Amino acid sequence: MRLISEAAAKVTNETLGRKYVALGRIAKHWEDIVGKALADKAAPAKIHYRKYKNAPKNPDAILEIATSAAHSTKLHYQKDLILERINNIFGERWITDIKFINVVPARPKGPIMPRKPLLSPAEKKDLSKMLDLIDDPDIKERLDRLGSAIIQEDKIK
Repeated sequence: MRLISEAAAKVTNETLGRKYVALGRIAKHWEDIVGKALADKAAPAKIHYRKYKNAPKNPDAILEIATSAAHSTKLHYQKDLILERINNIFGERWITDIKFINVVPARPKGPIMPRKPLLSPAEKKDLSKMLDLIDDPDIKERLDRLGSAIIQEDKIK
């Protein structure tokens, strides 16, 4: 009798080992492959192997890279350089092509812009004194918002 974990490890290693080990190796060296500037904007997602009936020993391997549409364009121009770096690190013609998959970037939690400080009662009073001469309520409200924004920007600086 043998443990099922030993048998499961053998079966999964034979069927999945090469594919996921290869992806793990790429992920481990990702910053070296694409550079520091793009390493956090894209990630290796999947490797597809194409086998042909009358093919050489090594099948074609296509690396899928997940990134936003904007970074996909930038990476597309560096496609040959990325392929060269991958094949220099792992061996000649290991990955034969790259495909870019567009993903929607995660929206950061919390406010995007820094929170603006609120106006003090004295600042509100001064602003309303400046706007007392304006009769049109729509223009007065817009100028109030503009004045508040200007005062808040001055506080941040």
